[in-house]
Amino acid sequence: MDLSPLLISCKIAFSATLITFVLGIFAAWGVGMSKGARPILDAVLSLPLVLPPTVVGFFLLMLFSRNAGFGKFLFSIGINPLFTWGGGVFAATVVSFPVMYRTTRGAFEQVDGSIIAAARTLGMSEFRIFTKIMIPVSLPGIAAAVILSFARALGEFGATIMVAGNLPGKTQTMAVAIYTAMQGGNKALALRWVLIIFALSAIILLLMNVITQRFSKRRTA
Repeated sequence: MDLSPLLISCKIAFSATLITFVLGIFAAWGVGMSKGARPILDAVLSLPLVLPPTVVGFFLLMLFSRNAGFGKFLFSIGINPLFTWGGGVFAATVVSFPVMYRTTRGAFEQVDGSIIAAARTLGMSEFRIFTKIMIPVSLPGIAAAVILSFARALGEFGATIMVAGNLPGKTQTMAVAIYTAMQGGNKALALRWVLIIFALSAIILLLMNVITQRFSKRRTA
């Protein structure tokens, strides 16, 4: 059994999670700071969460094509984002970003407003409030957001197969390997990958519960 889909899925998921961790936290903070534009920004950033992954993959495919403005620029400097490992990372990032963003934003909204008001009264800047108060207080929610984003990126299929393709040993993830095995009539191989993804997802959710419970116990201690 070729384990390359497992390794590729993990590398793509780790890379996408690192990107969404940074972008998601700052996006959640920025949208929380905005007022009039908040509903519009929230809708735009959350859109990949409600769109079918194949639709997201189609838009990415059009964005990165040789004839598109952004894609033409990337190809002109020698970067080919389509049907590569990097394309899989980008697709997983776009799909998992809303999970990180919305979960983190919910954690930020749970921070006691009186603490933030007191910090502002003492003259703390908004960035210091963000780094010294909001992030430390919201660590359980941020940890849960990271784990859920990783799980979402790990099982991504629709956008990945459209942007990164199905190249064995290069871009074929576990989800794509299941589809390929079923297309080829190899149900036994497909079942093995299904069980592996099921086990990994269960471990990820268990890890999330353990981390959040530990953070909660520290708070109450």
